[in-house]
Amino acid sequence: MAKPVSVFLTIFMLLLAAPYQSAFAAMIGTETVLDVARGQGARDYLNRVLAREDVQAELIAHGIDPLEAKARVDSLSDAEVVCLARQIEQLPAGGGAFGVLVGAAVVVFIVLLVTDIAGYTDVFPFVKSRDDRQKK
Repeated sequence: MAKPVSVFLTIFMLLLAAPYQSAFAAMIGTETVLDVARGQGARDYLNRVLAREDVQAELIAHGIDPLEAKARVDSLSDAEVVCLARQIEQLPAGGGAFGVLVGAAVVVFIVLLVTDIAGYTDVFPFVKSRDDRQKK
């Protein structure tokens, strides 16, 4: 009589233990904890930026719903959020007018240089050869 009961109990214990797996513990590295904290801080910073009225007005002006922008920020990974927050902090507030002026000056210089080489203008003396200058 003990043998059928022991077989039944053995099968019953195996069925109870089968769906469960043992847990594996491991050490959590310092970098993992710091990355999570850095990502959460960057996410909070971006949410504060998106909550500002002037930023929301610009988003609406560009046809973006502020709630959708917040949802997209929430869906980014921690590394992407940190990168985006770093880029926002480094961008100039005025849009970089100096860069626009330098770019415009370079474009004007190139246009004048090309027209001088083609012979339409005579702005730069270094473009023509010495013989061409003596003819004039």
